[in-house]
Amino acid sequence: MYRYDDYDQRLVDERVAQFRDQTRRYLAGELSEDEFRPLRLQNGLYVQRHAPMLRIAVPYGLFSSAQLRTLADIARRYDRGYGHFTTRQNIQFNWPELAKVPEILAQLATVQMHAIQTSGNCIRNITSDAFAGVAADELIDPRPWCEILRQWSSFHPEFAHLPRKFKFAVNGAKEDRAVIQAHDIGLDVVKNDAGEIGFRVLVGGGLGRTPIIGEEIAAFVPWQHIVTYCESILRVYNLHGRRDNKYKARIKILVKALGIEEFRRQVEAEWAFHKNGPSTLTEAEVARVAAHFVDPAYESLPATDAGYASLLDENKPFAAWVKRNVRAHKVPGYASVTISLKKTGVPPGDITESQMELVADLADAYSYGEVRATHQQNLVLADVRQSDLFKVWQSLRDAGLATPNIGLLTDIISCPGGDYCALANAKSIPIANAIQERFDNLDYLYDIGEIELNISGCMNACGHHHVGHIGVLGVDKNGEEWYQVTIGGDQGNKAAIGKVIGPSFAAAEMPDVVTHLIETYIANRHEDERFVDTVRRIGIEPFKAHVYGNRQTEKKVAHA
Repeated sequence: MYRYDDYDQRLVDERVAQFRDQTRRYLAGELSEDEFRPLRLQNGLYVQRHAPMLRIAVPYGLFSSAQLRTLADIARRYDRGYGHFTTRQNIQFNWPELAKVPEILAQLATVQMHAIQTSGNCIRNITSDAFAGVAADELIDPRPWCEILRQWSSFHPEFAHLPRKFKFAVNGAKEDRAVIQAHDIGLDVVKNDAGEIGFRVLVGGGLGRTPIIGEEIAAFVPWQHIVTYCESILRVYNLHGRRDNKYKARIKILVKALGIEEFRRQVEAEWAFHKNGPSTLTEAEVARVAAHFVDPAYESLPATDAGYASLLDENKPFAAWVKRNVRAHKVPGYASVTISLKKTGVPPGDITESQMELVADLADAYSYGEVRATHQQNLVLADVRQSDLFKVWQSLRDAGLATPNIGLLTDIISCPGGDYCALANAKSIPIANAIQERFDNLDYLYDIGEIELNISGCMNACGHHHVGHIGVLGVDKNGEEWYQVTIGGDQGNKAAIGKVIGPSFAAAEMPDVVTHLIETYIANRHEDERFVDTVRRIGIEPFKAHVYGNRQTEKKVAHA
């Protein structure tokens, strides 16, 4: 993974010193709330419903065991003993004391971490495939390119005050695990017919109030020019993006207003002036960054470990966990482990300080000291030998981190919602927990098969509800919390926005609503057909009829 040089460290240390003084001045009454707001946002500090919230950057979801131990220590010393992993592969602390935030940032700086650009109208944390560098279907490792983009975008003065926040995602595999079609800029690292590396560029994707799937603006941009091309996109956006209405300020609105052809024309015209400018990449610069992402010293192992195969036959709980939480690795004899942060009764994405320390220990013992965060709010040990999987599973099981539900209904993506966020219209966590409790039966979950359920507490869509096979959105109706349901959304190569099935539901109805959706799926599915595939084939009407028909019946019974 990337290690800071002296320049990187100095930038972060100086930002800590700046914010320490800014916080002191604010607490002393020398800065007003309006003056302090942009300063705290530049350092990842929000004012939430009950306390400040600090969002810490985890670039492209990759961090070391030492960094994870530091996060555990921060959770223990400055928060309430836990952290929350987000859909941008970052981690949030929900209860820090404002006066102590500079101390937290100073401690983060000692392990090459920060909270810079995790908020505000700037280029946010760049996300990618949590299995980058190890996935069996990977074409090109996207991590060096993510790091190049991170270094370019950090502290970039021209893009520090954009019309609205701006999000990148980068993919390098056959299967898109970074949801590049739902980002302001999505990048696919590809090779042309001549074997040259370049980028397929998508623009204008995004969720939120107006969900839009991004459009291709360039089929192939040579690697030397990807930064200058992205700069050109951002300059056109910076020039024309709305600043008078935050709901119409995202680049997706501009692309739709101009049309992709006109937007492309303006970007190409801008690019003509800067294509070979100072941001043009060189082989030496790419090599410098790529040197941080070399493979560890893998052993030469058999494709299948005999002891591991025997344990799969003998231990059904272990075999169930392997089936759901273990992925194939590019190197024979190794595997990648997904650590579920979706145990029933626990807010999705939450992890305690003791669990963080355990994961750090496992990373050191079995996965070369590295951990990854997924945008589905889980963690990954990317390089585990098959012969060590049983020991890893035992340790995770004892810590409550071995729920075998990855990709299943209870592997819910959820924002913190109204329990924490001041922007939320409704709570998300209680809805997630209620659905998990209703479907807390592994045999039934396995029968249902792969299904993604995403929950957002408001239209900002931090829970990515639009691209869930089932999406749940919290809405405010006359001061009460209600929930709108969509189905048919999808991420990956066939990204799609879900369709609303009808009027919203009360919180208490949500487990029944999901139950009726699943019943419709089971009654209509073809063999080996996923929920989302059935929705695509038969449409939303059968689901709608079953849900609302049963709703009326249940209301009559309740009033009888």
